Amino acid sequence: MLTITQDLYDRIVEHARKDHPDEACGIVAGPEGTGRPERFVPMLNAARSPTFYEFDSGDLLKLYRDLDDRDEEPVIVYHSHTATEAYPSRTDISYANEPGVHYVLVSTADTDGLGEFQFRSYRIVEGVVTEEEVAVVAAY
Repeated sequence: MLTITQDLYDRIVEHARKDHPDEACGIVAGPEGTGRPERFVPMLNAARSPTFYEFDSGDLLKLYRDLDDRDEEPVIVYHSHTATEAYPSRTDISYANEPGVHYVLVSTADTDGLGEFQFRSYRIVEGVVTEEEVAVVAAY
């Protein structure tokens, strides 16, 4: 299960809405070994595409150096889908190489008639996708 604060949840959704119609992407970092998402790190979608996201390689290198300096690790890797439901695509699954990470997808398409977006979290390990419950809390 992913436990996330309301503030972080809102910031991820806001980023997805702001970058629409392009896919938004980023991470939420946390202290190494805790699995607790704490620091919101929005990234630029270098692909600038409504159907694909890509972290800029230079930005990604800077991010990992910063994570090392802060004794942090990625806890959440998120991106948005702009025209489809919040479910990992074949491309998303092929690029998922962090088995301990929560892969969050936000759909800014109203694909189910239930509202403006979907917020869902998955574990992706060796190509196997498992949806997990998301608990939104006021604070940890």
